[in-house]
Amino acid sequence: QGSAAQAILARTVLEVCLLDPRRFAMPRTAFVILAASAALYGVSCFVAPSAPSTPPADRAGSSPSTLKVGQAARAEPSTGAAWSPLALGVALGLLAAVVGGRPALAADLENGESIFQGNCTACHAGGNNSIVAEKKLKKEALEKYLTGGYNVEAITYQVTNGKGSMPAFGERLGPDDIEDVANWVFQQATKW
Repeated sequence: QGSAAQAILARTVLEVCLLDPRRFAMPRTAFVILAASAALYGVSCFVAPSAPSTPPADRAGSSPSTLKVGQAARAEPSTGAAWSPLALGVALGLLAAVVGGRPALAADLENGESIFQGNCTACHAGGNNSIVAEKKLKKEALEKYLTGGYNVEAITYQVTNGKGSMPAFGERLGPDDIEDVANWVFQQATKW
């Protein structure tokens, strides 16, 4: 009963993760942990608790009363549960995290482009910089001038906080919009 429930739960968690990778995207580490947990959980359905089949006194030839007690102990069902409530709780928690979690790195590049067009093109049309000509949005310039180098986190930080003559957009744009525009600039930097 419990083993069947464990297997169904583990299979359901994996199926939910595999339904639509864009909808249920998650970091690779979390997916590996989830898959390993589900596999171990599934394997535990087939592993029986190890206990001696007969008490040591029975093997040495004991009295009939002791033998009856030993037989009664063997006939008694195992009190060790085939499933653990803690493991079930962990599996349900992982399921909730997968289903309800925010997709990682699921930037909306179309939204990023529209945010860029509405807020950034006055100074950065075509990946250029109309204020400081050498500080363009091309990959080579970002690697050279951007604090933190050419990566999404550094672009996000600069868009949020500003630097030099670039204003901060942290008050004007929401975190999701900043993430989207940073991802769009990052992928566009090699195309300008």
